[in-house]
Amino acid sequence: MKKEKMKTASRLKIIPLGGLDEIGMNITAFEYGDSIIVVDCGLSFPDDDMLGIDLVIPDITYLRENVGKIKGFIITHGHEDHIGALPYVLKEILVPIYATRLTMGIIDRKLEEHGLNGHVRQRVVKFGQMITLDDFRIEFIKTNHSIVDAAALAIYSPAGIVVHTGDFKVDYTPVFGDAIDLQRFAELGKKGVLALMSDSTNAERPGFTPSEKTLGPTFDQIFEEHKNTRLIIATFASNVDRVQQIINSACKFGRKVVVEGRSMVNIIETATSLDCLQIPENTLIDIEQLKDYPEDRTVIIATGSQGESMAALSRMAGNNHKKISIGPNDTVIFSSHPIPGNEKAVTKVINDLLVKGADVIFQDAPHVSGHACQEEIKLIYNLVQPKYAIPVHGEYKHLKANAKLAEALGIPKERIFILSSGNVLELDMESAAVTGKVPVGDIMVDGLGVGDVGNVVLRDRQHLAENGIIIVVLALDQTSGQLTAGPDIVSRGFVYVREADELMDEARATVQFTVERCLERNIVDWGKLKSSIRDGLTDFIWKRTKRRPMILPIIMEV
Repeated sequence: MKKEKMKTASRLKIIPLGGLDEIGMNITAFEYGDSIIVVDCGLSFPDDDMLGIDLVIPDITYLRENVGKIKGFIITHGHEDHIGALPYVLKEILVPIYATRLTMGIIDRKLEEHGLNGHVRQRVVKFGQMITLDDFRIEFIKTNHSIVDAAALAIYSPAGIVVHTGDFKVDYTPVFGDAIDLQRFAELGKKGVLALMSDSTNAERPGFTPSEKTLGPTFDQIFEEHKNTRLIIATFASNVDRVQQIINSACKFGRKVVVEGRSMVNIIETATSLDCLQIPENTLIDIEQLKDYPEDRTVIIATGSQGESMAALSRMAGNNHKKISIGPNDTVIFSSHPIPGNEKAVTKVINDLLVKGADVIFQDAPHVSGHACQEEIKLIYNLVQPKYAIPVHGEYKHLKANAKLAEALGIPKERIFILSSGNVLELDMESAAVTGKVPVGDIMVDGLGVGDVGNVVLRDRQHLAENGIIIVVLALDQTSGQLTAGPDIVSRGFVYVREADELMDEARATVQFTVERCLERNIVDWGKLKSSIRDGLTDFIWKRTKRRPMILPIIMEV
């Protein structure tokens, strides 16, 4: 009885560990009493200054410290910014995953790549189904997005119901499956909702997001207008509905389809096996068969719409693709808008394609967003009627725009919370407040290394990239401590040595003078000797070149 009273007195904690003040890396912990559930587990892609970094995943220190309380990962949909970190996190926190069928199919592939298949308990959840995890009950609600099987969540706790929209739009005519279940949102609103956590990505855009189905006639028109060229269409690998419409148009105009790009192939195979994608027989051909068909009878669906360096389209544009060469008889369509930060990379690919003579469609390219605009966000607020509004998914400007919409709809300002990653929001039907902060941040993945590259290493890489390196090699006699060989100087990324003989000779003389001076003063500690070499050479090079290369002294004992 006492335990029951204590639970009733508890408040719900909402702890975003990523995904706020940024695009990507969505992950949020919900905690009540001794129970934690985690919604999504995404990654983000590296910024320009993260040299050599492949991926960025969230810092899960808080989850690691509370691993005994965690009941499972609840996944809203199959995009990388919502599932990409799962294989890394599950190696430390092995708890069950709950997701809809296509989302789970994509997760399956990821776990297989990381050797985790069979080690993780997975449960496919249907829309409308309720799962119980200790103090929480979670209901999956049908929504629409740029990937099939996207879900919103109704999270029931003793403190109240929280509705989490996931990434969503209101699409009354989806390409596959049913429209968003607005009726269920309204029913929840009548029950009484504690808080609404709403997607903010398009909160600055007025009006409604067009239906994905509106692109069907647009693709037909492109196929009609470019009957005499090969078509190459770049889009997001996960946008199964977009791929379906391209395939529909290809069949209508008698073209064979090649799918190029590992992620695209994987998702199409998964979606087809789950009947989320309908591909007529003899439509798909292997890339090796391209040569057997006239160019104007083929269409290539490729990854690389965001200018990713290793994606299929980027390799074609840069002459690095082994099987496909771009020429004047190609029409390339970018069926996506650049994600903020990718504009330069996309522009480079476009320029490379144009230089090769290809016709490129990118300004008026067929694309609609997968995220709700202002009127759809307002609709969800009006249906759900939450006590508290918690904008999620987006940079600060997006969260702020969402908050303004909530305020305009009558939610008092003091009940709207724009959180930062790491904030701990405690709430119940009586009150809500940010009561603390947990550790959050970026964990960088470089090759097989996870978290072994930190700010110091990045700073060194930046230094090397901007100024290069000078390696000073010399040998000291073990007995007398006298200089027996060198100093030799090796330069990389600083100056071209063959054209800078005078500078290198002076640098060598500077090092020799510094070493001899140290030895005269009986400084034989290698640490002090290296430091003196570094300081002396840094001063000399700065005076001569106004550059600061990294200087690495190497002393050998003979």
